[in-house]
Amino acid sequence: MKKTYNIAVVGLGQVGIYLLNELNTKKKSIETKTGSRINLVAISAKNIKKKRKFKFNKKIFYTNPLEILKKHKVDILFEAIGLSDGVSKKIVEKALKSKIHVITPNKALISKHGNYLAKLAEKNNVNLEFEASVAGGIPILRSIKEGLATNKISKIYGILNGTSNYILSEMENSNQKFNDVLIKAQKLGYAEPGNPKLDLNGFDAFAKVRILSALAFNSKISNHKCLMEGIEKIELKDIKIANQLDLRIKLLGITELKKNQLFETVHPCLVNKKSYIGNVNGVMNAVILEGKPVGESILQGEGAGPGPTSSSLLSDLLSILRGNIKKPFGTPFAQLKALKSYNINNYTNSLYLRFEVRDRPGVLSQITNRLAKYKISVKRLIQTPDKKTNKATIVIITHKTSEINSKNCLSIFKKNENILKTPTLIRVLG
Repeated sequence: MKKTYNIAVVGLGQVGIYLLNELNTKKKSIETKTGSRINLVAISAKNIKKKRKFKFNKKIFYTNPLEILKKHKVDILFEAIGLSDGVSKKIVEKALKSKIHVITPNKALISKHGNYLAKLAEKNNVNLEFEASVAGGIPILRSIKEGLATNKISKIYGILNGTSNYILSEMENSNQKFNDVLIKAQKLGYAEPGNPKLDLNGFDAFAKVRILSALAFNSKISNHKCLMEGIEKIELKDIKIANQLDLRIKLLGITELKKNQLFETVHPCLVNKKSYIGNVNGVMNAVILEGKPVGESILQGEGAGPGPTSSSLLSDLLSILRGNIKKPFGTPFAQLKALKSYNINNYTNSLYLRFEVRDRPGVLSQITNRLAKYKISVKRLIQTPDKKTNKATIVIITHKTSEINSKNCLSIFKKNENILKTPTLIRVLG
């Protein structure tokens, strides 16, 4: 006799409502593939009257998701609210304690409370699945946990936020400024219509980096203070100059082991236009993994939007329906390590520095002398004067230098009256 699993979906935003439609339309396919039936017993969101893309059964609608667990026997709960705390944490915690499997795309929740929730899932012998929390439809987490389980991974880096990647690509293609492209991204559904801050300031990508670190290095999710920068300060001018230098700007998430210490960061990078990562455009995500004995592996796919996210959510569902009870991080929680943090001051990169200055004699030498004082040597220099305004743009590509050197050096430039605004700094990959 085929087993029937009772399903509840909590959160009916873009992802939740798309998932709900997939569950309703693919019941037969799911049964064929797993030998198990699914029965949707409850759904929940704040507002029943809100306009949504797909129809839903109002008879099983709850405004308070916690009521669902009191009134229904639920076997699998989808959490798609997306908060790091509050009702998201409460419903997931309550479900796991009630021996209910949980599937979520909520990277904010997992990156903040993943250690506690993983321990809770193991204790109650249920699954906490979060494939959809990193890189949309790319099965990167399952690849690390299963396909690459015996490899010693040393580094993972890539484009982990489709919204930021779309904005940078579109700025280059359309020759439009940041704010104009952001509005376009919001209309297309690639950026949150209200507050897209978490996509733009690097937080979204950084939450994903923390999850990747835990899986790749068999470690607990870290809470170290790390270097996190977004794309809000990237100007069209930088995109154009990068293009002239045969470079392209990408927001990269990086996690690696340096001397057995954990190094995690998110920041814009200048990459070669001919490189693989330099040609991943639009809402696409790409994850590059380095390990032994596999070498280098690359996974690419759409990282933004309800379709790719729902694809990963259903992948997690099928795994549970097939009876796969797994450790959330692939390794028993008790065996996960707490890694020490790598000193960010020792992080080294070549730098792209853009100065907007008064076009006066001696200004360039002031800049290069300051750089030399902090052991930052010039690799390439472009000076573009504007005779109409008596101003100039100076772009310097440096040789590799440490993070502490560049930080100290830039703080000095804030006090120079010939430098009209805080210099723009973008790190160069490689």
